[in-house]
Amino acid sequence: MKTCNPFTYLLLLSITFLFGGCYSFTGTNISPEIKTISITNFSNASGQGPSNLQQFITEDFKDYFQRNTNLRILPQAGDLQIEGQIMSYTFSPAAIQRSDVPTGSNVGLDQAGANRLTIVIQINYTDTKNPTNNFDQSFSGFADFPPTLDINQISQAQIRQITERIIYSVFTKTVANW
Repeated sequence: MKTCNPFTYLLLLSITFLFGGCYSFTGTNISPEIKTISITNFSNASGQGPSNLQQFITEDFKDYFQRNTNLRILPQAGDLQIEGQIMSYTFSPAAIQRSDVPTGSNVGLDQAGANRLTIVIQINYTDTKNPTNNFDQSFSGFADFPPTLDINQISQAQIRQITERIIYSVFTKTVANW
């Protein structure tokens, strides 16, 4: 069996300490000087969706960042700051299909084969330690539903599946740097 020389162990140990301060095994890439994050209450500029939409999106953002980072959440003035606004909450046909039922002109009727709920959230991100990371960008997510399902029948859990994708995208853009 071949053994490594002491130089190899020293090199591996040095690399571990060198990168240990900037990288965690949760997939984040947060500078050691970043200790806090503030996520303000989201507003709903779309005027659509459930009455508590902005509340649960705000809480889901906070929960996700708390679960996946070591950052302390502050009500304001964090090292990292996320402000969000729900810009769009739309429910529209996603797949138009021609029905086999002829109309008076012996042509089938076009109807939705699925309906799509799309949510767009505008994020203003501020990194007080490194302003080159700042951005103002919209993120969107969607899910398709059977055409028989009315928008009022979509559950909060189904909406959360859409917003979880948006939160993940924001997370990777802000602290994972993927």
